[in-house]
Amino acid sequence: MQSGMVFVREFGVIREIKGAIVKIVGLDSCMTGQLVSFSEGTKGFVMGFDDSEVLVLLLGQGRSLRAGDRVFSLPEPFRVPVGYGFLGRIVNHLCEPLDGKGKVRADDFYDIFSQAHSVLDRVPISDMLVTGIRSIDSSIPIGKGQRQLIIGDRMTGKTTLAVDTVINQKDTGVICIYCCIGGDFASFESLVATFKRHGILDSMVILPALGAAPIGEQYLIPFTAATLGEFFMHAGKDVLVVFDDLTKHAWAYRELSLLLERPPGREAYPGDIFHLHAQLMERAGKLSGELGGGSMTFFPIADTLQGDIAGFIPTNLISMTDGQIYLSSALFSEGFKPAIDLGLSVSRIGNRVQPKALKDLAKDLELAYLQYRSMLKATRLESGFSEDFASRLRHGEKIEQIFIQDKNSPSPLEEQVILYYAFKRGVLDVLSWEKCSEFKQKIFSYIQDNAPEVLRLVKGADQFPLEAQRKINDCLIRFFRAG
Repeated sequence: MQSGMVFVREFGVIREIKGAIVKIVGLDSCMTGQLVSFSEGTKGFVMGFDDSEVLVLLLGQGRSLRAGDRVFSLPEPFRVPVGYGFLGRIVNHLCEPLDGKGKVRADDFYDIFSQAHSVLDRVPISDMLVTGIRSIDSSIPIGKGQRQLIIGDRMTGKTTLAVDTVINQKDTGVICIYCCIGGDFASFESLVATFKRHGILDSMVILPALGAAPIGEQYLIPFTAATLGEFFMHAGKDVLVVFDDLTKHAWAYRELSLLLERPPGREAYPGDIFHLHAQLMERAGKLSGELGGGSMTFFPIADTLQGDIAGFIPTNLISMTDGQIYLSSALFSEGFKPAIDLGLSVSRIGNRVQPKALKDLAKDLELAYLQYRSMLKATRLESGFSEDFASRLRHGEKIEQIFIQDKNSPSPLEEQVILYYAFKRGVLDVLSWEKCSEFKQKIFSYIQDNAPEVLRLVKGADQFPLEAQRKINDCLIRFFRAG
C-alpha cells in the first residue's frame, strides 16, 4: 500500500435475519445489485430497501451470522467468472465447482444481471436449431436465438424433450447449458448419467440448484446460466440454455418476496415476477456479424396444473417467448410420445429457418396430422366409413407412426428427410403398423451401410438433390426386396 493513501469503507449493522434475507441498518450509500461482505466472510446481494433498512440476499449459508454483526459494502457489482474452462463442469450459482474436479480457470467476469442487447445489436434469426424431435423439426421449427417455451403437466416428458434436444447437439458446435431449479437429487443424478452416456457432457455446463438448496441459490441460478451463455455467444458460438424449470423458480422468488415483506399479487406471486422473467428471456437472441454473430437459444420449461395453460406463470411465459411446445397428458397416456399437441404448439419463427429439402417434404404435414386426429374422434362415434375416409385414416396413422419416437433417441436431419420422402412417395401407406415401425427403425442404418453418399448429398443441402432422390428410390426398392 502506498503511504498517504486513504481507503474508506462504509459499514452497517445486521438488525434482523429472516432465512436468506438479512435486514441491515446503515449502508446509506449502497445501491440495488451491489455486493456486501459480512464480517465472517460471507457475501450478500442488495435486493432492495425500505424506509430505514437495506434488504440483502445471502449468497452463502451464513450460519454464524448474528444480529449486531458488521456488514461492509463492496465497490463492485455482482459478477461471476465465465470462460471455456466451464465446459464439462457442474457449477453452482456463483460458478463455483460442485463436481470435485478442482478450481475452474476463468477467462473473464460478467455481471450476472447484465442488460439484454438492443435491437440494433441483433439480426433476424435465420438458422435452424435441429432438435432431433421429428414432430418439432417438421412442424414447429426452432431457430438459433429463439425463446421456445416447453409447457405441460407434470410427468408428460418436458425434461425428456429438452434432454433429447441437448443430446442432438453433440458434434454440432452448439454449446449447451442445462440449469436445474428445485428438482430432486435422484433425477439430477439420472440427468447427468444420461449426458455422460451419450458423450455430450464435455461440451456443456450443468448448473443445479436443487430443492434442498437455499432459496437464494434457486433464485439466482437461471441468471448465472444466462451469464455463462452470454460469454460463449459473445465469442461467436451458438448456445442452447435450458431452464428446468421456471415454475419452481417463481416459487423460490415468491418465498423470497414473502421474506422481503412485499405484497403478493395474482396467485400469491409478487407483482414483479413478470418483469423478472421477461428480463431473463430478453437476453436470448442472435447477434450481428460485427458482434461475432453468436446466438443464444432459450428453452424455458413451465408446469401446468391439469392442462390449464391460463395460469399466471404459464401465460406470463407464453407472452414473452417466441412460441410454445405443449405436451398433453392425454396424448401421453395414449402412448403417443413425445406427447406434443400440435394443435396448441406453435413457433412464431416459422418454417423460414428450415432447410428447403425439409420444408418441401414437411409442408402440410401438421395440417394432415391434425385432420387425422379429428377423423379419429369420428371413428369412435360412427362406423361403416367410405374407402376414401379409411385411406385418409391410414395416411394419417403413418404420420403418427413417424412422429412417435423413443426416449433419448434424437433423429438426425438426414434421417428425417429420408422418412418424410418415403412418406410423400406413399411407401408407408401400404405397410402395416408393425412393418412401418420396422422400416422407421432400420431404413436409416440401411442407407448408411449401402449408400452413404446419400447422406452427404442431403446434409447441408438447401435443395433436395435429384441424385439423392434417385439413390433413395434405389435403396427403398432394395430394402423391401431384402425384407
